[in-house]
Amino acid sequence: MPIEWKVEEKYRAKKLDKDEVPVLEFRRECREYAQHWLDVQAEEFKRLGVAGDWAHRYATMDFESEALIAGEIGKFLLNGSLYRGLRPVMWSPVEKTALAEAEVEYHDKKDTAIYVRFKVSNPVYSGPGYPLDRPWNNASFVIWTTTPWTIPGNQALACNPEIEYSLISVAEISAVSSAIVGEELVIATELLDAFCSTVGITNYHSYGQVMGEVFNGFHCLHPLHKSGYPLGKPDANANEVKVLFGDFVTTDVGTGIVHMAPGHGEDDFFLCRANGIAVPDTVQGDGTYYPSVPLFAGLHVYKAADPVCAALIEAGALLHRADFMHSYPHSWRSKAPLIYRATPNWFIRMDGPETIREHALAAIDATHFVPEIGRNRIRSMVESRPDWCISRQRAWGVPIAIFVDKHTHEPLRDAEVMARIVEIFKTEGADAWYARPAQDFLGDKYKADDYEQIMDVVDVWFESGSTHAFVLKARGLPVPADVYLEGSDQHRGWFQASLLESVGSQGFAPFKAIVTDGFVLDEQGRKMSKSMGNVTAPQEVNDKYGADILRLWVMNSDTSEDLRIGPEILKQQAELYRRLRNTLRWILGSLDGFTEAEKLPEAEFPELETLMLHRLWELNALVQKSIASHDWTGVYPAIHHFCSTDLSAFYFDIRKDSLYCDRADSKKRRACRTVLDILHRCLTAWLAPALPFTAEESWVTRFGNDASVHLTLFPEIPATWQDEALAV
Repeated sequence: MPIEWKVEEKYRAKKLDKDEVPVLEFRRECREYAQHWLDVQAEEFKRLGVAGDWAHRYATMDFESEALIAGEIGKFLLNGSLYRGLRPVMWSPVEKTALAEAEVEYHDKKDTAIYVRFKVSNPVYSGPGYPLDRPWNNASFVIWTTTPWTIPGNQALACNPEIEYSLISVAEISAVSSAIVGEELVIATELLDAFCSTVGITNYHSYGQVMGEVFNGFHCLHPLHKSGYPLGKPDANANEVKVLFGDFVTTDVGTGIVHMAPGHGEDDFFLCRANGIAVPDTVQGDGTYYPSVPLFAGLHVYKAADPVCAALIEAGALLHRADFMHSYPHSWRSKAPLIYRATPNWFIRMDGPETIREHALAAIDATHFVPEIGRNRIRSMVESRPDWCISRQRAWGVPIAIFVDKHTHEPLRDAEVMARIVEIFKTEGADAWYARPAQDFLGDKYKADDYEQIMDVVDVWFESGSTHAFVLKARGLPVPADVYLEGSDQHRGWFQASLLESVGSQGFAPFKAIVTDGFVLDEQGRKMSKSMGNVTAPQEVNDKYGADILRLWVMNSDTSEDLRIGPEILKQQAELYRRLRNTLRWILGSLDGFTEAEKLPEAEFPELETLMLHRLWELNALVQKSIASHDWTGVYPAIHHFCSTDLSAFYFDIRKDSLYCDRADSKKRRACRTVLDILHRCLTAWLAPALPFTAEESWVTRFGNDASVHLTLFPEIPATWQDEALAV
């Protein structure tokens, strides 16, 4: 979708409607845009010294990838875990599509918070008399919401049976209060003082307190009941909404009573569905109210606060309104605020017979995490996540290539049809779904007229989560992968999508280990921003210092935490690099003319050379531990310390006279040059992952242009080099 959004920007700039462009033409433009940036990214990676099979890179838009992704969707279809259902999802009115949690970012947003009266219409009580031994017909339940635009979708109220509520009569109010002296209000006791202070009630009489459980069977009038609300209720109680019980209702903020708009909230949806309350059609995909919505038809929800408040004032239901600043979900592409909207989508269930959640949690327990805190992060997300909404109402991407029976409304679960779709995609790509007639996919067993062809595309995270299918299996590589590496934000993105997709399709995680790194901040620990002028661009560092300096900065940092970078930090890294480079230069100069014949057996080494071998054994132990654990923290600082302290300031200083003055065949000089040979091979190999250009230059300088350090293995260090007694 980021690609589609960028292509759409060109249309918006020309004031053209993207929806009027033929879908195949639009998909072609998206493919061209994606290919351009794939090429740019590949060149930037090469400049950074990233080695890879660039001629055979993989991308989700490759025909083979599209086919295998469609095949992965088919596995969920065939095992029964894929279903179409109605439930609220994060929805972008700007992009007109559902979004995954990983596509959402939170920003502060000023909204209108309102307190609204819902007058009791038909209190029912199962015990002797009414609660508090008085009738409640004059009382109003008060709700608080920061989304006034959801009031037209209200279908019920929710309270908590275990929360204590107070029934009060307003006695005195401030000059600006909209409360009415003598009116009776129901508020959670714990929130009563804060509520009165906010709405300007300066004195009240309390009739007493009751637990929420007594409200069983209560009904209230919808505040806009005279204008045709609540929506979609043709029965005798058409003006009323029920009071329901929900354990999600708390006394953290508000009134302890929540208004339920089942089309615009998960708690609302599930509670109303459990009580047989339908979801009304309130808001369209572009964020405007349906033409059938009284008072607000065609109005955009972003602009609904004032009209809704005006209608509530006219109805005598608005108790208070105020601006309210809060953290609110936005699309990370368009930066526009999102809404919850109930719409039919395709979901993968987490808790059906396939027990995807259960197997995913077991896989998390079996995975190695670096750092370990990542285990708790992804585990808590998987434990509480809803069913996975995988459908997007867009044009670019792999389509959810399935058919639905028009009579039974059930998806067609036929392995032969799915296999035919995959084979066609392999040769023609996913564009075939839009270019070919449906009958080509259905074959002779079914008639296209009897089936709805689904045109939604699959969530981009499902695509990337299928990597194991079109990268590992398709290329004959081991499954699961040794490690997945990404930023810490991917516990809710790529890591989680990969885990759920793999567990659901093949029964196990696609990785043995997960390694996460932090984010890059400026030298003061602030987020980088062009407006603040504190951005450090990798290309600029490459041009000024070279890619190896940038790579060394990474390897000298604790990558599991957020990393800081800036001019002063880069100067420090350049100095560290200079010492490493000078160490290699000194070794190379001192090895001029060295041959195998000059080597001295280790048994004849003086103690100083034996000590150097021990130091190399210690470094190798650190390197091997890092390879096994995927945690390289501290390795390159240790190598730098060895070069600057053990070598330059100690060993080189002691042995330089022997190198310069002793006879070429002296044992001391031969021992020194033999150790320098070992040092060169070890240091160059160990530095190669971090400093690929410098290490290659050092290796080629000594062994010729036909040699490459990147085609050699790390040296094997004998256990006999360990000498703790000598090191003391």
